[in-house]
Amino acid sequence: MDMALDEARNAGAQGDVPVGAVIVAPEGEILAKAGNAVERGRDPTAHAEMLALREAAARLGNWRLSRCVLVATLEPCAMCAAAIVHARLAGVVFGAADEAAGAVISRAEYLDGPACPTPVWHMGGVRAGACADLLRQCFEGRR
Repeated sequence: MDMALDEARNAGAQGDVPVGAVIVAPEGEILAKAGNAVERGRDPTAHAEMLALREAAARLGNWRLSRCVLVATLEPCAMCAAAIVHARLAGVVFGAADEAAGAVISRAEYLDGPACPTPVWHMGGVRAGACADLLRQCFEGRR
């Protein structure tokens, strides 16, 4: 989660919402890490999770990321949750819950629901305070 937080801070420093993500291989190797780039890239799909998934797939030469785990500072949204399922990730660890758009436990339970052919293991609340503080500071600065 520390690496994901570093990616989130970097994204925030570059004008994006501070969310970071890391993909970890079964052996513990870091396959990819990314921060949000929606504003910088003017790309609505450039969430940290999506960018990390793309990088990990490219690095492995395979879109199937079976047995890999995604670590993100914020609960994934519906778009990212769907990509997680399609990439065949084994699990997701996230920091802060996203009451507005979270699709793991908050607004929907996409990784456990009928739309998910194989449930994806998940755990939230890891370093939740630090993750939420980054987001809170970002949005307080914009208001």
